Amino acid sequence: MPGGTEGRCVADTLVIGAGFGGLGAALSLAESGRSVVLCEALNYPGGCASTFQRDGYRFESGATLFSGFDEHQLFGRWIREHDLDVTIDWLDPVVELRTPELELPIGRERGELLRRLSALPDAPVESLRRFFAYQRRVADTLWEILDEPELLPPLRASSLLRHTLRSPRYLPLLRLVGRPLSGVLERFGLAGFRPLRVLLDALCQITVQCSAAEAEAPFALACMDYYYRGTGHVRGGIGRLAAGLVQAIEALGSEVRYTTPVQALAHEGGLWRVETRTGSLHARTVVANLLPHDLARLLGREPGVLRTPKSRVEKGWGACMLYRVVRAPEGAGDAPRHLELVMDGERPMTEGNHLFVSLSGAGDEGRAPQGLRTMSVSTHVPLAELEALDASVRATRVAEIQAHMRTGIEELAPEWCELVHELPASPRTFTRFTGRHLGYVGGIPRRAGRSHYLQLGPLRVEPGLWLAGDTAFPGQSTLATATGGVRIAAAVERRLG
Repeated sequence: MPGGTEGRCVADTLVIGAGFGGLGAALSLAESGRSVVLCEALNYPGGCASTFQRDGYRFESGATLFSGFDEHQLFGRWIREHDLDVTIDWLDPVVELRTPELELPIGRERGELLRRLSALPDAPVESLRRFFAYQRRVADTLWEILDEPELLPPLRASSLLRHTLRSPRYLPLLRLVGRPLSGVLERFGLAGFRPLRVLLDALCQITVQCSAAEAEAPFALACMDYYYRGTGHVRGGIGRLAAGLVQAIEALGSEVRYTTPVQALAHEGGLWRVETRTGSLHARTVVANLLPHDLARLLGREPGVLRTPKSRVEKGWGACMLYRVVRAPEGAGDAPRHLELVMDGERPMTEGNHLFVSLSGAGDEGRAPQGLRTMSVSTHVPLAELEALDASVRATRVAEIQAHMRTGIEELAPEWCELVHELPASPRTFTRFTGRHLGYVGGIPRRAGRSHYLQLGPLRVEPGLWLAGDTAFPGQSTLATATGGVRIAAAVERRLG
């Protein structure tokens, strides 16, 4: 760390939390030659998107897919430019949707989904074609911005010019602002086509964190492209990518400190003083990859700018998990697998009715012994409702949800039920291991409304202090949080001059 005033060592930036928002900010600043100290409470990186070890097995902390691995995208560029030891397995199908009435594999080729839906009984083929053509135009426009982080605020003159030249493509999106995805389905005459509605309800729940009836249409239409935007499986677990980014940060001369939880944060004499369990650190700027609640706790007060994201988080979700080790069935193949299981398409995609399942592959070294697979199974739970219950009632409710999850696996994925080991987890588990307030996950639900467009850039809490992570724009997904970290780094650069 470079020398500072009065004999203190002062970093340009201290980053709190080695989730992907913090990693994105730290790596971008290190690439610019800035001195960075990254403090992580755990002894491994990744936060809510990590790979952890228990009882001799390695599990993904969340059951999910990861995008951004094409060569031109953020993770793909970092892997190439920093020569990271990260291998991506390109899956086909990417995910399999299963309900009692339907099995729908979703492949890498975007036209395949339309063909499969069109082949279903009573499918409104022409309406599907028009809807998917429209969806692709919206997704292409919005994903181009995410694929080029410099098109997100803070904007340079060249970025503003590029946006001006693209403005004819943006204008048709204005009619979608503040409207739910269900309204778009009605416009195309697809509201009554149940297979598509179940598919979109399930997809929206794991991406924009709410149903298609609630989801802000531009976000939801863009997320429908999730399977086609550099989406793949990190061999060995997403923790391999997180560890690779840490190595890149350290190779550029910056510092990563594990098992170093930050305990307090204060602005003194033009610098930020950061108290950790091992002592005080000082930095000119701070990036906090935290929930708003946890940043307010470190500050000992609640800055006004945190109140809105804090209240929106509280309308969101926790997760109940089952971490399982299962015996691979005969004929399963070596590839990793991702399943979406829906018990009843007429019920909300929460509390065990909708499960997302991630299974390791035979090539995921260190995850499980030969012939066995690790299995992360997740479902959303309404956290405010759960926390309002008496402790004993809450524990009973969590156990009921996890029992419902087991039933869903038995009925919709019976080939993966030869159980060897199981670790159940609840929102309280996430609180204990990630430090996130009450175990909130997934960020801010993108329910229809214009409020999502009021903060389209880095969230500066106070001079020299920014909030990163899934509650800061652009929001959910590992790629989005990392991209947000990159844009915060650009704002930090302006502050540092």
